[in-house]
Amino acid sequence: MINMENKYYSIKEISKLLKVSYLTIFRLVKENKIVAYKVGKQYRIKESDFNNYLLTIKNSNNI
Repeated sequence: MINMENKYYSIKEISKLLKVSYLTIFRLVKENKIVAYKVGKQYRIKESDFNNYLLTIKNSNNI
């Protein structure tokens, strides 16, 4: 059974949250730095995957 409680963001929503361009997030998705799922012609990013990315960049900045 699929868990429908997961929240998903579009690339546009993530770009607004991080205050960066759409293309920046699109590039991170293409480089597999942010896990995204393609639905039709659009990408969706699971909230937990987005949080994992934020932790990764936070930890890399603390080194």
